[in-house]
Amino acid sequence: MNVILPRFLKSSYRKEPIVSLLITMGVVDALIGGLDDSWSLFTFGLVTAGVSLGVKLWRIQQSRPIAEEEPVVQHYLPSRSSSTTLPMLSVTKKKPPQ
Repeated sequence: MNVILPRFLKSSYRKEPIVSLLITMGVVDALIGGLDDSWSLFTFGLVTAGVSLGVKLWRIQQSRPIAEEEPVVQHYLPSRSSSTTLPMLSVTKKKPPQ
């Protein structure tokens, strides 16, 4: 858990830094408001984090392709050569010098 959390945060901040910053700010505001009995700050933090999370999920959904098409295989050479095949080479055994 200690190793996974920093990796997740780094990848999240690299992909969408503004949305991740707004989520972090909202969570911190909600924590401060909840611990300090300031319900307006708590509500503002929850709304900020919720809206930011909604925007992030909406952007992830928009980036998904609707129908995945099969990739077209492109062959650079024909499957069979049109030229005649080369004759088989035979190895002749030479006699060693005497």
